[in-house]
Amino acid sequence: MDLLEINFAVLVASLIVASTPLVLAALGELVVEKSGVLNLGVEGMMIIGAVSGFIVGVETGSAYIGMIAAAIAGALLSLLFAFIVLIMQANQVASGLALTIFGLGLAALMGHPYTGIKSPQIQTISIPFLSDLPIIGQMFFQHDLIVYLSLIAVFGVWYFLSRMRLGLVLRAVGEDHDVAHSLGYRVISIRFLAITFGGAMAGVGGGYLSLVRVPQWTEGMTAGAGWIALALVVFSGWRPGRLLIGAYIFGGITILQLNLQAIGVNINIAILSMAPYLATILALVLISSSGLHGTRGAPGCLGKSFVKTV
Repeated sequence: MDLLEINFAVLVASLIVASTPLVLAALGELVVEKSGVLNLGVEGMMIIGAVSGFIVGVETGSAYIGMIAAAIAGALLSLLFAFIVLIMQANQVASGLALTIFGLGLAALMGHPYTGIKSPQIQTISIPFLSDLPIIGQMFFQHDLIVYLSLIAVFGVWYFLSRMRLGLVLRAVGEDHDVAHSLGYRVISIRFLAITFGGAMAGVGGGYLSLVRVPQWTEGMTAGAGWIALALVVFSGWRPGRLLIGAYIFGGITILQLNLQAIGVNINIAILSMAPYLATILALVLISSSGLHGTRGAPGCLGKSFVKTV
């Protein structure tokens, strides 16, 4: 065993790729929760995005068209959730869990004929001059388009929620939907749009898994990524910047445990495999028990149903 065998530049570059699906899905869920809706169906939307994007990518020969299909598939499944919880007034927790179970089952059925098939590739974009920098260039400036877009999305969501009027309206709906309704804001419509956005982002995250990170379809390939995305929203205190840091921490632990296995670290493989999930649990426990308080920043009406009154 020699830790010097691990290439630090490759490790960081791999960390960013591994974290991208989490960044995308968690950003979408952050917007949904800021509107006051708790969607536990992120895992289901990710897996539907993964299988739909893979199928369309294989059939069209274009990974980019596959990514668009993944976004549409995630958004369509989220609309089903939105109808159930916003129109039918069903329990959000139960509906989200049902959505995940439904998504996993449907994805397994859709993806069965495509098992073992390789997907079309998304080419790496090297940023001129910056990509030629020693070490740093390989780490940060030699990635695919989706990685760069995920970073732009983090800034975009922050700007939308903190600087734009529509973002402030969405936050107002999440904080107190009754007051927002009394001021004339259309609570149901705003939440529909937020849930649709969250579903599209989760779908893209799933599509990235099947088209880029692991360019093939495998049943259950999300492997709990949707649940980690949900935990990251709490970990971040509902802040996009902290969410990005949390996603990279989790991605780093995932890649590190794979590298440790590769160089023959004498640790039980089961312990290494569960390390990323254990780290996430510990982070949430530390936040909830410390002065940081994980619920700080949580919308006041999160998880509460809105009943329209005249």
